[in-house]
Amino acid sequence: MARRSQRTPIRFMLGASAIAMATMPQIAFAQDADDAAEDDNVILVTGIRASLEAAADIKREAQGVVDAISAEDIGKFPDTNLAESLQRITGVSIDRSNGEGSNVTVRGFGPEFNLVLLNGRQMPASGLGNGTEAPVSRSFDFANLASEGIAGVEVYKSGRASLPTGGIGSVINIKTPRPLDRPGARGSVGAKAVMDHTFEGTKITPEISGIYSTTFADDTMGVMVSGSYQRRKASLAQFNAGWREGYLGDENNWGSLGYGDNVENRPDATDIYQVTQNAGYDFTDIDRERFNGQAVFQIRPTDNLTGTLDYTFSQNTIEARTNSIGVWFNHENTSSSWTDGPAAGPNFYSETFGPNKDLAITGAVAANRSINHSLGGNLEWEGPGGLSLVLDAHHSTATSKPTSPYGSNIAVGAAIYGVEAQTVDFTTDMPVISVDMFPGSEIDASNIRPAGNAFRNAYMRDRINEVALKGHYDFDASFIESLDFGATYTDNKVRSAYGFIQNETWSGTLPADETPDDLFDMTDLSDDLAGMEGSDDPAIIPNYFKVDTVGLINLLDDELGICANTGAGAGTCLADYTIDRRIREKTFAPYIQSLHTFDLLADKAHLRLGLRYEKTKINSSALVPVAVSTAWTGANEIAINYSGGTTETRKGSYDNWLPAIDFDMSPIQDVKLRASYSHTITRPNYGQLQGGIALAAPIRPDGGSTASVGNPGLLPYKSKNIDLSAEWYYAPASYASVGYFRKKVSDFPVTLISEGPQYGLTNPAQGLGGELIDEAIANLPADSTFGDQLAYIAANYPEVIDPVTGGILGQPDDPLVNFRLSTPFNGDRTATIDGWEFAVQHNLWDTGFGVILNYTIVDSDTYYDNTLRYTATQFAITGVSDSANAVLFYDKGPLQARVAYNWRDGFLANYGSDPFYVESYGQWDASASYEFMEGLTAFVEGINITNADRRGHMRNDQTTYFAAPGYARYATGVRYTF
Repeated sequence: MARRSQRTPIRFMLGASAIAMATMPQIAFAQDADDAAEDDNVILVTGIRASLEAAADIKREAQGVVDAISAEDIGKFPDTNLAESLQRITGVSIDRSNGEGSNVTVRGFGPEFNLVLLNGRQMPASGLGNGTEAPVSRSFDFANLASEGIAGVEVYKSGRASLPTGGIGSVINIKTPRPLDRPGARGSVGAKAVMDHTFEGTKITPEISGIYSTTFADDTMGVMVSGSYQRRKASLAQFNAGWREGYLGDENNWGSLGYGDNVENRPDATDIYQVTQNAGYDFTDIDRERFNGQAVFQIRPTDNLTGTLDYTFSQNTIEARTNSIGVWFNHENTSSSWTDGPAAGPNFYSETFGPNKDLAITGAVAANRSINHSLGGNLEWEGPGGLSLVLDAHHSTATSKPTSPYGSNIAVGAAIYGVEAQTVDFTTDMPVISVDMFPGSEIDASNIRPAGNAFRNAYMRDRINEVALKGHYDFDASFIESLDFGATYTDNKVRSAYGFIQNETWSGTLPADETPDDLFDMTDLSDDLAGMEGSDDPAIIPNYFKVDTVGLINLLDDELGICANTGAGAGTCLADYTIDRRIREKTFAPYIQSLHTFDLLADKAHLRLGLRYEKTKINSSALVPVAVSTAWTGANEIAINYSGGTTETRKGSYDNWLPAIDFDMSPIQDVKLRASYSHTITRPNYGQLQGGIALAAPIRPDGGSTASVGNPGLLPYKSKNIDLSAEWYYAPASYASVGYFRKKVSDFPVTLISEGPQYGLTNPAQGLGGELIDEAIANLPADSTFGDQLAYIAANYPEVIDPVTGGILGQPDDPLVNFRLSTPFNGDRTATIDGWEFAVQHNLWDTGFGVILNYTIVDSDTYYDNTLRYTATQFAITGVSDSANAVLFYDKGPLQARVAYNWRDGFLANYGSDPFYVESYGQWDASASYEFMEGLTAFVEGINITNADRRGHMRNDQTTYFAAPGYARYATGVRYTF
């Protein structure tokens, strides 16, 4: 039964996503109901059911395939950011970073294939990635934006000539409020406490938000301001493993399974398997602080002219401190057990050692900030005779850079040198690492010595200047209803920079008795890893250490001068940018589209015809370091030394004709059929376009390494899309729909591999250095370490020692290092992705209850064959998986509540020489709110309330590369709307 209200339901509905409409608000505008107030007999439906009814109407009247969420719904959902709200839309899945939604996948196409707009304008994107290389991604990180203050989000799944290009999966348009859309004064304020349930206990942090809009001068001028502040402290625990490239069962070389080893169920000759290189547990404390703000000024001096000036700001600062403990394998005295092939996986992998084998202990810090600015202006003129024109321009920037004086991502290593045996058991969900230590080398702070360290410094800035002129003309004709036309000029300028300092002292530096124990706080490991099978195994490493990373850096700089060669002054370890790449893309894009309406069967039919042309020019310049020498610094690591740099410039261009056709009709009353055909493109990532050769380090002593170089002449991906759907609107706010989509994508980049030397670099391990190591081994005790051997060589042959790294320098007569240079180019690869989308939205009469269900099936004609070694050509689309949502909601009187389940099937996340899979994941969320008095509401929310875990593997289910116990997040708060 509808309740009486003096507030009308929000009419600013943007689309037709049923799932997104079943949510609960943080900040929402309530439109004045002056007309309703004059008639006390008017009964208005508000809240979830009103949103569902409006959503059903918009879905029914839309042309093409568009899903969306209104501000009322995003604000109501218990989600930290927009990505977590978008995952409720049919066919949309998300990727998570630091426990929050960050990027979206739509219909199997990952973040790089989805273009994000702000108020119809192309948004710049920046991010530092994993911090171990120059940033390259175009994908927008939704973690930068809070949901408060956003008017709505539209997800365009089918192509449209009037939209900017770049999204084969979708084009996502974020809309901010406009004061003249709803005249009068109104606003809302809210506050809540967020409680992260983690292994560190419950951490409570604040979130506050507010929005105010008013009009004046007889509603011809208006101002809107909004802002939000969010602080989040959380902790994450995770198992991680690194794996060597796949081997065949008949191989017998270093790293593979030797025939003399103790191997149970050894893989057959044609079976493929992977051997773990390293494994460890990471414990990360996250401190995230986010500011969002918007300001809009509008003026309407005449009835047919509106001017808008808007500014949007976001700042997302994240500091993640990680403490790790783990093991590395030398692949010598090993024993193992294996599952059956043809893609075999380990049951366990074990190795025994002489004295001085390290148990690795690492303190790492990633401290970075992303700042977005967008300043836009818009003039809209309603002319005579059905003509309207819009002139729109904006200047937007996205910048990501470190906030730490040491760089964007640092890792300072230490170790206990006394592992006698180590084993990783992969038969449990959380793999179990166990170690046996030699007497006197127990896992205790007093036995820890500092080791190697790495200081990485990354920077990315994306600036977009854009101007668009758009026109619309309404015809007074029976067949042609309207004509849209326009042109957009976009100037996209990207800078990506990177530098690093790495001290290859992995064999240890200061002795344990000269390293203060209070730099390492011993902590129970099993308790902090609880939540997954295996975490309570009595054999697991008992403890890890919380490292005072900054204190350890200061100690090493004072004693060893690890920061002395940075060029930035002692004590900073801030690396200079040795890679500095610039890309400039300029695109001119005119378009035209017409809308035709005619009678057909039960109702009006609509036909929209559109064509877009795009011409893009690319200029790429890159400063890359010049490699001058190699140095053998560790038993399995050869470093590359650089000096100075060189700049090179490359150019490219391409153009595309992109048609788009939409048709809909009603064969019988309340049933709508749709069909769409379009061409869309997605541009390559910046790394594929950037020039300058990048060498992978370290080089392995057994020879060979990799290198890469971009190609600015690379063409974009191009997709030919078909969308078909049928919808039955059998009751108000209730419907059932089924849709089919098919995307045939061409111009996939393929990799051209060429082999040969680079910069004349030589391999000391296969030359003089190898001979000197053999001599050192012969003259030292049997239990000597590589560090001992280096010390022997330094004492007897100082001329071959690198003064910077302390390693053995490569000599001119040593064998040349063979690099496999990868260059992308457009091949003849094509892929077809198709699938089905099913949705049901049903209100259970006047009970207040309702259900929403959707399911998306996605399939690809490409797949990765786990039984083929990397030498075979492999091509597969990543991110393809089914997904589903189920929502039960209640909305009656002052009470609103809902329970939602979101699920995504397992998928291929990435691949190089070997594949990476993320396993299926499902998450329960819940929320409830109660309006105590007009405008005052209290609410509670919960995310991942069942603590669902996440896991990933490689070729075999037991080649686990990550496993992470899940943690719930709760919030409670109040909001007041006036």
